[in-house]
Amino acid sequence: MTITSAIVLFAVIWAVVFFMVLPFGQVSQLEDGDVLPGTPASAPTDAMIRKKILITTGITVVLFVVVYLTIVNRWVTLDDVTFMTPPSQR
Repeated sequence: MTITSAIVLFAVIWAVVFFMVLPFGQVSQLEDGDVLPGTPASAPTDAMIRKKILITTGITVVLFVVVYLTIVNRWVTLDDVTFMTPPSQR
């Protein structure tokens, strides 16, 4: 695996995990009881972005190491995926 593909893999995993972490712990302005004029009631009171970025990075590092080692050591290859192969060719 080249450094470029490793960076791209890390970025893709990071983006997916970030979108999964974003909704956790959200409190809307309506739930908080303090809706600011000119904002939707569903807007978060505190998005906690810095905390979520750190959580996302930690999860991504763990997932990236597992995926990287799987790819480099060839623990699983496309030949191991048999559900796409017709039974006559197995």
